Amino acid sequence: MTISNSIHVSSMSLLPSPCRKNTQSRGLGSFQDYMARSTAMKAAGLILALLIFTFFSLAASSSNNQIQILNAERRIDLSSHIVKVFLTLKVENVGTSPASEIFLAFPPSHADQLALVKAQAAIGKKKKKSYVHLDVNPTQLPDAPNGTKYFSISLLNPLSSGETATLEVLYILTHSLEPFPAEISQLESQLVYFRDSALILSPYHIKQQTTFIKTPSTKVESFTRLEPTKFAGRELKYGPYEDRPPYSFSPVIVHLENNSPFAVVEELLREVEISHWGNLQITEHYKLVHAGARHKGVFSRVDYQSRASVKGASSFKHLLASLPPRVHSVYYRDEIGNISSSHLRTDYRKSELEIEPRYPLFGGWKATFVIGYGLPLEDFLFESPDGKRYLNFSFGCPLAQTVVNKLTIKVVLPEGSKDPSAAVPYPVEQRLETKYSYLDVVGRTVLVLEKKNVVPEHITPFQVYYTFKPIFMLAEPLMLASVYFLFFMACVAYLQIDISIRK
Repeated sequence: MTISNSIHVSSMSLLPSPCRKNTQSRGLGSFQDYMARSTAMKAAGLILALLIFTFFSLAASSSNNQIQILNAERRIDLSSHIVKVFLTLKVENVGTSPASEIFLAFPPSHADQLALVKAQAAIGKKKKKSYVHLDVNPTQLPDAPNGTKYFSISLLNPLSSGETATLEVLYILTHSLEPFPAEISQLESQLVYFRDSALILSPYHIKQQTTFIKTPSTKVESFTRLEPTKFAGRELKYGPYEDRPPYSFSPVIVHLENNSPFAVVEELLREVEISHWGNLQITEHYKLVHAGARHKGVFSRVDYQSRASVKGASSFKHLLASLPPRVHSVYYRDEIGNISSSHLRTDYRKSELEIEPRYPLFGGWKATFVIGYGLPLEDFLFESPDGKRYLNFSFGCPLAQTVVNKLTIKVVLPEGSKDPSAAVPYPVEQRLETKYSYLDVVGRTVLVLEKKNVVPEHITPFQVYYTFKPIFMLAEPLMLASVYFLFFMACVAYLQIDISIRK
């Protein structure tokens, strides 16, 4: 330790005294300058972030303050297990700057149940009234209550100060009806709870609002009573309520009878296979469940067949699938084999397939089956102006009044296809796979589309684009011809060769 200290001192002593002082002062000054600059940069970044946050908060707050809802009418349809809500809003810009979007708010209880939100604007007067579709996208607001989900409606033209506009909104809820009691026997009807608010949750001040709830039948066990409330026939009315501040909420519970089929497809796999030889093959794998009140006790087939509408009111045994026209080679089967209890009706506009499972479905019961059919390729495959080919097919589930928890569509392209892409009107997850079929060499490209919480309103056309060279259509015929040619050549060679040991 003494030696190293002495060496250090002696090496420093080689420098003149003024040089040592200048070196130490420059090092200390550089370090202090660096720390000062670093602190200043951090402070400036923090101030900038606070300014940006404050700017957006004020912008959103001012946007909310400059809009008020003059009249809001909400109609909730509980006639099936898919809840449809029709909302009519008459909005006014009471601010000084134009407004280009309107926000919709949904409570946390509806966040996971929300399947679809659509909006349109009413243009013209009563006799000449028309509707224009508006873009709806999920968004966030900085001053929102915890768990509130927002959607932004983009107006066609900014709403100037003092102007009004009428918006028609449709949103659909799934799994929002809770069976109570949770278990029922074969002879009991199904009762459900529906929970919502008598007041419309909104970030805007609402001057007047009314809520109507349509029930499947006149049998309503109980409902929350608020003034004013009126129940007549199959309609429950809450309101009108006047001058409600933003985010007003008044919870209500309706306990009612609902024996509609609670048909839920837990998982649906639709495989669309394209063959350029003129056919489009569709294969659909279903995992169906009755999502209503669970069945308890024994099942009596005799009672069910005698009076199914009474002794099995909540069950269902028929499903209707809407198929495209000119369908052919239709089959309906399960793991056991073919199911003969199906009826197909076709015409030039549509095809309907009525299927019946092997047994009626009560609450909690499940069924798995496969539906397959073929279609002429010329009705669904086209060529775009840029030379690409594209498939135009329907998105969603063909079964009527069903909810699909998970939908997977696999579009199997011909071997040799390249650059696949999809145009879907809804947010979906996409990925690519490879499938090997008969006589394939490199495999077929498969475009996979996945979406959760699908309802019948999702049935709209979607497109799959890809490039394909016609020369690849000769691959399989040439392969078969080559195999047969080699086989016959081998036979000829075998007959011509003398392999005997005698001469």
